[in-house]
Amino acid sequence: MRDELGMSIYDRLGVSTIINGAGATTRLSGSLMPKAVVEAMTEASRHLVDIECLQAKASEIISRVTGAEAGFVTSGAAAGLVLATAACITGLDIAKMERLPDTSGMKNEVVIPRHQRNAYDHQIRLAGAKLVEAGLDECGVGVGARSVEGWEIESAIGEKTAAIAYLAKPRSTPSLDEITKIAEAHGIPVIVDAAGELPPVTNLKNFVARGASLVVFSGGKAIRGPQSTGILCGRNELIMAALLQQLDMSCRSETWNPPSNLIDKSKLKGMPRHGIGRGYKVSKEEIVGLITALELYCHSDQAEEMKRLETMAKYIVEALGNVDGIIATFLPKTDTRPMPLAELKFLGHNEPNFITRLENYLRSQSPPIYLDDKRFDEMILQVNPFNLQDNELDIIVRRIKEALTHS
Repeated sequence: MRDELGMSIYDRLGVSTIINGAGATTRLSGSLMPKAVVEAMTEASRHLVDIECLQAKASEIISRVTGAEAGFVTSGAAAGLVLATAACITGLDIAKMERLPDTSGMKNEVVIPRHQRNAYDHQIRLAGAKLVEAGLDECGVGVGARSVEGWEIESAIGEKTAAIAYLAKPRSTPSLDEITKIAEAHGIPVIVDAAGELPPVTNLKNFVARGASLVVFSGGKAIRGPQSTGILCGRNELIMAALLQQLDMSCRSETWNPPSNLIDKSKLKGMPRHGIGRGYKVSKEEIVGLITALELYCHSDQAEEMKRLETMAKYIVEALGNVDGIIATFLPKTDTRPMPLAELKFLGHNEPNFITRLENYLRSQSPPIYLDDKRFDEMILQVNPFNLQDNELDIIVRRIKEALTHS
């Protein structure tokens, strides 16, 4: 929306809007929300509600689309990992909740396949958990033919094991089915980090159906909800334990009557105090925005959307395919690549800082252009069309041509 002078809110703030050809990354604002989501959030902002009741309604919707017993809206997928871990450590013991992140004397170990360690380990450890690495990844380091195996996960389980953490990727090993079978035999929960595993939309039900106890999704990527939201879904009592550690608990026990379909007060020894997740509060606008976006996502024509994205990626490839110094390749969606991409390999520029100078040039223009540079060392940039508008394609093509001339 622009004012009478034609200025947007970002114009007035002096912040440049960008062309995002890098995908739905947090540092580049996630994704663009549909008009219906923005309108729902605006309407939500005009009224006051009991957040517990709103989360209970969100739970009904999340349960329906994921197949989980319950769920709620978190302040992002990373916050969901903290809350999931906390729930596995404390259960419904409110005395343990009050002590976190001090977990001395508790079951506080979370087993994780060694090759799945990543920067989001912080979220698991924030709850007070100690990570226990399991197995060896000989295949990954090129000194053997095997990666972490199920028996190695099982051998790492001990008296202090609170949960198994699992990073869901199309080729993650061991398989989730094997992990959940092991976990069930030992009576411990499995936390699945599926933050970026949409699309396909079928993954909303996939991990729960395969036995995961708790699953975390990002709400601000493929779902196109508010960027700072996420979903935590799973077993009733674990969801209850997680939510109790997120909610504002500043009320009297005598008058606290939470929705029984989400919080069973009879299972608690008393009234919990503010939990470790209190800083992860979610506003009424964000909850409404996320559940609106979630329902839109589930009912959208994903095949048609994928065709649209493929057309955009192919346009970039065709427009730059005849440019000297560029090999442009269309990369279709695969099981391990959820989005079609335009891949640009730059030839004849072997100096180490060429791609750096190219990217800096694109980002210095108006509007700045950001591309996916994960294959930077191979002299490759990729264009992810997920957040692109039709009128931005020619701008990208023109700027890349200018950048080569400029170089």
